[in-house]
Amino acid sequence: MASFRELGVTTLYAILKLRVDVFVVEQRCPYPDIDGRDTEAATRHVWLARGDDVLAYLRILDDGGVERIGRVVTAPQARGKGYSGRLIEHALAVIGDRPAVLGAQAHLAGFYGGFGFEISGDGYVEDGIPHVPMRRG
Repeated sequence: MASFRELGVTTLYAILKLRVDVFVVEQRCPYPDIDGRDTEAATRHVWLARGDDVLAYLRILDDGGVERIGRVVTAPQARGKGYSGRLIEHALAVIGDRPAVLGAQAHLAGFYGGFGFEISGDGYVEDGIPHVPMRRG
């Protein structure tokens, strides 16, 4: 886990490449992934890597009294190995008792439900993909 300023250049490049490869290319969602939130002082970047390859990643944002987990992504070759679950568990340990929210792709609501998240509002479509807001605590 690291703040933006603590990230090495190679790690930062690998994280951004993974996010673009999955969210923009694989999921065909042209959107501004680099949104200015990565560099905020309170943002924490969490990832698993093998050498210089980032296998899975997420970030934790401070949304003013609530922690927001986002950009949860696993490299295609690393899927099905539990890496995202390990990152969510770590993120929740960091967040502790503070409330946490996320915008889940609708088909992953059950996955996040396993970590205590509950759907907290109406579903919506973001970049052509159905999502649901979820909250824990």
